[in-house]
Amino acid sequence: MKYIIKDYELYLKKEKGSSPNTVSSYVRDIEQYAFFLEKYHQITKPDQIEKKHVDAFMRSLKRDMTTKSMARKLTAIRSFHHFLLIEKEVDGDVTKAIQSPKIEKHLPQVLSVDEVMAILKQVDVTKPLGLRNLALLELIYGSGLRVSELLDIEMSDIHLNQGYVIVKGKGEKERMVPISDPSVVALRNYIIKARDQLLEGKKSSYLFLNQQGERLSRQGFFKLLKKLAQEASVQTECSPHTLRHSFATHLLENGMDLRTLQSLLGHEDISTTQIYTHISQKRIKEIYQQAHPRAKEDKHDI
Repeated sequence: MKYIIKDYELYLKKEKGSSPNTVSSYVRDIEQYAFFLEKYHQITKPDQIEKKHVDAFMRSLKRDMTTKSMARKLTAIRSFHHFLLIEKEVDGDVTKAIQSPKIEKHLPQVLSVDEVMAILKQVDVTKPLGLRNLALLELIYGSGLRVSELLDIEMSDIHLNQGYVIVKGKGEKERMVPISDPSVVALRNYIIKARDQLLEGKKSSYLFLNQQGERLSRQGFFKLLKKLAQEASVQTECSPHTLRHSFATHLLENGMDLRTLQSLLGHEDISTTQIYTHISQKRIKEIYQQAHPRAKEDKHDI
C-alpha cells in the first residue's frame, strides 16, 4: 500500500494541484487508515477493502476525535478511494454508501470595527518590525486574505500604484485582490523604511520577513496578533482568520453583495460565503439588544 500512497501523493500534487498543507494532511490520514486496515483486518491491497472496514475505521476514531475532525478524515478517505477507482486499482468506490458525521455548526468569531482599530493602535511604528506589523494587519484585514496567502506574497505580486495584489489561493489558484488606501500607505512605509533593515544584506523574494530576514511564519504572525489583541484588551479570541471573518462581515454589513464577496474571498462555492450572512444577522441582533431601551425588559403576559 505504501507505493500506492506515494502515487496518491503525486496525484494530489500534480493533477489536483492541492496545497502543500492539504497534501501532507491527506497523506497522513491515509497512512493512518492503511495502518489500521493492516493491523486489525490484515488488509494489504486496495481491492480487499470493503465498506465494513471503512466503517470500522471511522468507529475507531469516535473516542478521541471531534465530528469535524472525523469528517475531514473521511474526506481524505473518499479522495483516496476515488483515486483508486480512476487508477483501476478497484472496481468500485466503497465509500459512496458511507454517510459523513453530522458536524455541529459554530459561527466564527468576529471583531467589531472598534476592536480592529484598537489592535492597530497598539503597533509601534517607530521601529522596523512595527512598520512591518502595521502593513501585515492592514493588508490581511483590508483585503480579507487567508494567512497562507498573506505570508506567501512576493515582492513581484504587489502593485501599489494600481492598488492590487496577486495572491495564490487554495489549489495554487491566483486571484487579483484590491488593496485599501491605508494598506497602500502602510506597505509603502514598510517597503521603503523597514524591509531592507530586516534583510540586513540578505536576499528574499517574500514581502513579509521576520527578524532574521526570512519569510515570516504562521506561528510568528499568530503570536504577534495574540500579543497585540491582549494589549488592546480585546476579549474576543483573535487569530489571523478572525481578521478575515471580520473583513467579510463588515463588508456585508455595509451593503456588499454575496457574489462580489465570494470573489474577494476566493471561495469556489457561494455556500461557503453565505455563513457571513448568518454572522451579520447575529451581530445585528446583538447590537439591537444592546441599543434598544426596551429590548432587554422582562416580557409580561398581556
